[in-house]
Amino acid sequence: SLIYLTINLLRKKLYKVNSFKIPIICVGNIYLGGTGKTPTSILLANEILRLGKKTSILRKYYKNHKDEHNLIRKNFNNLILSNKRVNGLKEAENLNYEVVILDDGFQDYSIKKDLNIICFNQKQLIGNGLILPAGPLRESLSSLKNAHIVIINGQRDRAFEDKILAINSKLD
Repeated sequence: SLIYLTINLLRKKLYKVNSFKIPIICVGNIYLGGTGKTPTSILLANEILRLGKKTSILRKYYKNHKDEHNLIRKNFNNLILSNKRVNGLKEAENLNYEVVILDDGFQDYSIKKDLNIICFNQKQLIGNGLILPAGPLRESLSSLKNAHIVIINGQRDRAFEDKILAINSKLD
């Protein structure tokens, strides 16, 4: 876990941050999968589209993520898949999208995001609370300082909400 944390810290410090002309809303997580990012991205993209904004969902292309790709395509028309998110965002700009929903990518430190939405699943929350490989977290809870909104899919858990708000009292 210490090695993983060190690599993450170096990535945060060494990556050049790319800014884009279009608003980027990141729907991510710090738990390893299964938190509802993709359904949240679809819901959000459809709502923004209803407001009259040309919207796209961007996902980094992974060969083994075809289920997520198909789920998005079934429920939303404008999916951009790219081996590099930065290239996908350039494509979105070239296609004149007005908003991009970044489905997963909270740990991509090369992109300046305008809004970070972090998803948790009430059934697992943070598991044992440890970072990979000792636990299911991609990074520590302190990374929630960079979040704007936290969504907990499932039943309300006041103790967990209080724990999160102790890290970032500005969360919605």
